[in-house]
Amino acid sequence: MDVSRPVLAAVAVLLGVATGPWLSRTAARLATRGAPTRTSPVRDAVVTALTAGLLCAAALLGGPRPVTAGLLWVAAAAVVLGAVDLAAHRLPDRVLLPAAGVFAAALLVDAAVLGTWWALARAVLAGAAAFVVGAGVAAVSPAALGFGDVKLLGLLGLVLGWFGWGVLMAGVLLGLIAGAGASVLLVAAGRATWRSTVPFGPPLLAGAALALAIGGVPPVP
Repeated sequence: MDVSRPVLAAVAVLLGVATGPWLSRTAARLATRGAPTRTSPVRDAVVTALTAGLLCAAALLGGPRPVTAGLLWVAAAAVVLGAVDLAAHRLPDRVLLPAAGVFAAALLVDAAVLGTWWALARAVLAGAAAFVVGAGVAAVSPAALGFGDVKLLGLLGLVLGWFGWGVLMAGVLLGLIAGAGASVLLVAAGRATWRSTVPFGPPLLAGAALALAIGGVPPVP
């Protein structure tokens, strides 16, 4: 019986519990552009639980292979990005760009060790395609998509594209549906109007996570 995945998942949960409060404080600091701020115990607990859950899912999805390190990093970055976007409608480069770099490096190591060069090429192509399409949408309608969202699409394209084109399309579609649903709920609750700007990062991240949960299968070496 292969116990590597359960052990890896348990380690990921412990890592999430250990780093969750720090990620909560980091997100709060980034949302206020470095201004002194304090987080509540409830917020820290929610962020910690979410971090532990996402890291566990990333470990189970990737398994004992190099790309899992990149998945863990992206999962932790997603928690911070989602929290900052909800609070300040921003997706900071200091979180986005290192996540993309770490994941790309993990893909390169995975390809060198396991020979998944074709999956690496697909991921790079998917990331570039997602970025270009997002940039086109942002150029036509800046109010609909900010450049932070465009860069996030590039990162998600890199991640989802490694698993397959179908996973990428499902992730983007689910993100769009989640974003539209969130907008309708906010308007119905009187928290926003149809002209309000709604953060698009969290729905995109949720759609990507759901697509990976449903159909994410790592390429076979």
